[in-house]
Amino acid sequence: MTLEYTAHTYPPGDPELVEDPYGGSPVWLVTRHDDVSEVLSDPRLAMGPAPPPGGMDVHTEMLVKLGVAEHLAPYLAGNLVHTDPPDHTRLRKLVTRAFSARRIAALRPRVETVTEELLRTLPEAVDAGGAVDMVEHFAFPLPITVICELLGVPAQDRPLWRRWSVDCGSMDPRRMNPMLTDISSYILELAEQRRAEPADDLLTALVQARDEESGRLSDTELIAMVLNLVIAGHETTAHLISNGLAALLTHPEQLALLRDDPALVPGAVQELIRWCGPAVTAMLRYAREDTTVGGARIRRGERVQAVLGTANRDPARFADPDTLDIRRTAGEGRAPQHVGYSHGMHYCLGASLANQEAEVAFTALLARCPGLALAVSPQELKWKPLPFTRVLTRLPVRLGAPRP
Repeated sequence: MTLEYTAHTYPPGDPELVEDPYGGSPVWLVTRHDDVSEVLSDPRLAMGPAPPPGGMDVHTEMLVKLGVAEHLAPYLAGNLVHTDPPDHTRLRKLVTRAFSARRIAALRPRVETVTEELLRTLPEAVDAGGAVDMVEHFAFPLPITVICELLGVPAQDRPLWRRWSVDCGSMDPRRMNPMLTDISSYILELAEQRRAEPADDLLTALVQARDEESGRLSDTELIAMVLNLVIAGHETTAHLISNGLAALLTHPEQLALLRDDPALVPGAVQELIRWCGPAVTAMLRYAREDTTVGGARIRRGERVQAVLGTANRDPARFADPDTLDIRRTAGEGRAPQHVGYSHGMHYCLGASLANQEAEVAFTALLARCPGLALAVSPQELKWKPLPFTRVLTRLPVRLGAPRP
């Protein structure tokens, strides 16, 4: 189904701004799976309108309006998610070479080790009521540790990155401006070290990445790329793990299937992305020319919002779409049909890493904690009031007796 609504402008912090921080003109909502896939792959629907001569692009302008310093905003606005060809093509080509399947596969033993280390320390985080917050003590630290490993951040500096990641996700300029200042300086300093002394890590690969026609990444592009990887590689994976665990704990029959047959975990991860993935909508698109989506006429300059959450529950694509079924793709031997990682040229660069981390996390957690259970009723779970996402603030659970 394709709908239209009229957006308005509100002061920063207004609850309705959280729902739509752009405001100002009508937005087409695209909700059917096939239409969403079309929007996400149509080059006529750009990530932003052309900025006026000497002006800011729409993403930088939005960040500045929210209080991010103008000289720092490009570090967030200039990443792959916000760019169109030819810049997107050039940047993606450079980073794809560095983000190889070999590098991700080689990281799996370390992912397993980090996961086991976190599980061993979970009992130390149990509060006076006998519960432990799996967001803070498991889902959050796992992916930030892994992305730091991938980038080559020294172990003694990783607590800094954990703090910076929290500050970045806060959308509070009082925290984001100091974070962007500190992290950009850190990235450039570490990059200089890697230029002088290359290592087998992603940052070295990014520093060395070069295209014959377009050269290397600029300093601003390098900072934006690393921030994009940290945000996408950490925040999204952390919320996938916590959302997925909450879904399993509130669907005991599905949890029992996974316990009985761990081979179902890879398919279960894809079903959890479809059913409760943290990304509810894609980034806004802007029509470069008149076009048609789902029978609706989209005029040049109008904005289009692809709703990933509804596309992933489209009954025309998925049988019984509101039912969580971890066996949905078992034995099909084909790629999942969900759009939880987007689609087309903006398909998530770190999808394979996110899948790997979630698979390792669920496999190890269910093996070690057979008595795992929610410590609150499902109705008591709290969700953050952030735009375009569905993420938990906390996930209190009882660990139960560990498996011998």
